[in-house]
Amino acid sequence: MSAVAPRPKIVKRAVHGVLMLDKPIGLTSNDALQKVKRLLRAEKAGHTGTLDPLATGLLPLTFGAATKFSQVSLEADKGYRATLRLGITTTTGDGEGEIVEQRDEVAKSLDLDAIRAACEGFRGAISQLPPMYSALKHQGRALYELAREGVTVERQPRNVTIHALDIVEWHPAELLLVIDVRCTKGTYIRTLGEDIGATLGCGAHLAGLRRTASGPVSIDRAVTLEQIEALDEDARLSLLTAPDSLLGEWPEVELSNDEAGRFLSGMRRRVTLTDMPQVRVYGQAPRAFLGSAHVAGGELIADRLLSPTEIASMLMQAA
Repeated sequence: MSAVAPRPKIVKRAVHGVLMLDKPIGLTSNDALQKVKRLLRAEKAGHTGTLDPLATGLLPLTFGAATKFSQVSLEADKGYRATLRLGITTTTGDGEGEIVEQRDEVAKSLDLDAIRAACEGFRGAISQLPPMYSALKHQGRALYELAREGVTVERQPRNVTIHALDIVEWHPAELLLVIDVRCTKGTYIRTLGEDIGATLGCGAHLAGLRRTASGPVSIDRAVTLEQIEALDEDARLSLLTAPDSLLGEWPEVELSNDEAGRFLSGMRRRVTLTDMPQVRVYGQAPRAFLGSAHVAGGELIADRLLSPTEIASMLMQAA
């Protein structure tokens, strides 16, 4: 019998930038990341906030120098489109759990005005109790692991803000309520759905979830795994946006070549600017993103810097 030829080894390379992935249902965020990392042959990669396997939508993936700014996206407000099934409460708060209680008749008696009034009460600053079926850690273990073993632990409420909560569709025949939510980081949409159901007196669980925005980035800019796989390597690279795309509309500061070199060495630079907590910093010629900083007391103070090697690699990649 002839020996099976070994699979060719993937030669990794320096890749820098952000790819806006439309994550499919059924994949963990890390599974999705590893698939794209292999397709790009990238040396270094990360994602900017976990999406449950049952959720779809925007998952910004960072590569190379862009991984230094992942925290910006992690801290950013998020947008979601959620589908709630009113009348049924489950053990997990979503469609995978066992039914705890079913009150379809109560849900069928609701009109849109009652639903609007219930949703109104969740706009603004609210307190949420993290669900047991979440990735939150307790003594080093994810809560969902404990929940699957039938263990419930005490959780502390957390304060979040619902900036917007709008009803998109109400399907009384199927008892499905579709809502758009804009919220601060750490908001549990399944808990929000359960709490809306409790307020309505019928219960509810999350039947579907799609992330539509993360900070300044919209799902409109995202691509699917199938779209990436259909492209050649050069076209895949063209999908990447620069690392500073995660910084949105932060004010920008441009430095001369001499000042840029000193800034990259970590030195504070004197500037005639008012205090600002977050700025993007660029060099002049060639124009290149250098990193993030803040301005305090007339000084530009570096927060996250790119290395000269990363900058040179990014300029070559762009060319």
